[in-house]
Order: sequence, then C-alpha cells, then structure tokens
Amino acid sequence: MKRILLFVLTNVAVMAVLLITTRLFGVDRYLTANGLNMTALAGFSLIIGFGGATISLLMSKMMAKMSMGVRIINQPQTADEAWIVQTVQKFAEKAGIGMPEVGIYDGAPNAFATGAFKNSALVAVSTGLLQGMTREEVEAVIGHEVAHVANGDMVTMTLIQGVMNTFVVFLSRVIGYAVDSFLRRGDSNSSGPGIGYMVTTIVLDIVLGFAAAIVVAWFSRQREFRADAGAAQLMGRKQPMINALARLGGMTPGELPKTMQAMGIAGGLGKLFSTHPPMEERIAALQKL
Repeated sequence: MKRILLFVLTNVAVMAVLLITTRLFGVDRYLTANGLNMTALAGFSLIIGFGGATISLLMSKMMAKMSMGVRIINQPQTADEAWIVQTVQKFAEKAGIGMPEVGIYDGAPNAFATGAFKNSALVAVSTGLLQGMTREEVEAVIGHEVAHVANGDMVTMTLIQGVMNTFVVFLSRVIGYAVDSFLRRGDSNSSGPGIGYMVTTIVLDIVLGFAAAIVVAWFSRQREFRADAGAAQLMGRKQPMINALARLGGMTPGELPKTMQAMGIAGGLGKLFSTHPPMEERIAALQKL
C-alpha cells in the first residue's frame, strides 16, 4: 500500500514540477498563446510515460515464463528441485514476503526475479547456474533474487522508468512546439504542428530517451549493491555471495530479455547503460560490509 501511495504521489509531483517550471519561465504563456494546451500535454505525458511501464510490470511474470521457457516447480520431481523450493521458502519467510513462484529454465548461468507484487513474485534459476556453481553459491544467488523482491525493486524500477518516460514525452513536445512556433512566426495561415515540431520531437525523443536510460541504468546498479547486501544478510554471512559473484565473473552469463535484464544476477554491456555494476565493484562493496 505504501508503494502504491508513493507511486501516486510521485505522479502528481512530476506533473507539478513540469507545469510549475514552465510557468516560472513564462513558457506556458507563450505556448498557450500559440495553441498548446499545457494541461492536456501533461496528462498525455503521464499516460504515455507511466502507461507502458505499468503494463510491462503487470505482465512481467507471464512474459518471463513465456520468453524464457520457465518451468514452474509445483511438485518437486528431484532432490535439486526440492532444495531450490525450500531455499526460496526459507529466504522468503526470513525476508517477510509471500512465497514466490519458483521456476527453472534452460540456459547459461543466470537467475532473475520478477512480478508486480512482492507477495506473488517469481524467482527462477537457469540450468547453467545449477550446473556451474556449488549449492552454497546458488543459495547466495537465490538470496540475491529474494532480496530484490523484498526490496520492492520491480515496482521501484517501474516508478523510475515512468518518471523518466514522462519527462521525455513532455519536454520533447514542449520544445518541439516552441521550435515550430519560432520557425513559423509571422505565418498567419499556418495551423497545427508543422515539420519543425515533428522533426524536433523525434530527435529529442531519441536524445532524451538515451539520457533517461542512463539515469535508469545508474539506479539499477545501485539496487544491485543493495540486493547483494540483502543476500549476505539473509544467509547470515557475506562470503557465499562473494564466492558466487567471483564465479559468475569467470562465466559468460545467460542473456535475458531487455525488459528483465535489470532483475537478473548478471548482465548488461557498456558502463553507462549497464544494469549491473562490474563484478569486482560488487565484491569490493560486499567486502566492506
């Protein structure tokens, strides 16, 4: 409930900041005089900005199961499956969350957690992870994913992405309209947005979108440090998580779909756009605990 309230308050705050800023600089008076409805644009930006992120969050479990071929463990068939379920259950109880669905999928070493609600999430591990790591290391990875769920990271990432999307949509169209109005000044026969608006909006959607992606990726990297620390806390010691990260650092991690990369244990290329910090930085942060 607290996260839903935060979600609503953040939406209101984003719109308030955008509208107040344009008013302080007199932008709203100029654009309104030239036919732009700022309130309608704010509402449009909010719907576009948060709509896609929210829908993606609500569909995240279903899409993860389909795209990764996750096999849900309803009734464990092997000793390994029973151990995985018991480990997730143990950590979920310790973290104070509802028991997540537990699944296995075929692929290179990786694991992820997803779901719109912390009490009905999904935690899945790959066959490559189970085959390439010791049980203690796998346990640490599972703790990392349960920590993501307990921290509410899926909702938080949606919130951050929605805020960034809203700024991109709003600012690109305000600037696009201003540029178009400037280029067409004195043309009394013009009506509606022209080529200046369309070109400027497309370019700024791309440029501001890259800037927003950098902000989201930075936040995701900070969240990984917290999940690593959460795994150490759930296990009662940090060495298993350090060992797991060191082991993963020598492996080629399995690729996850773009919408799920931030919830994996490893992945992401390019420092600015990476959803995960380098393994050595994560290990160093754990060693300082």
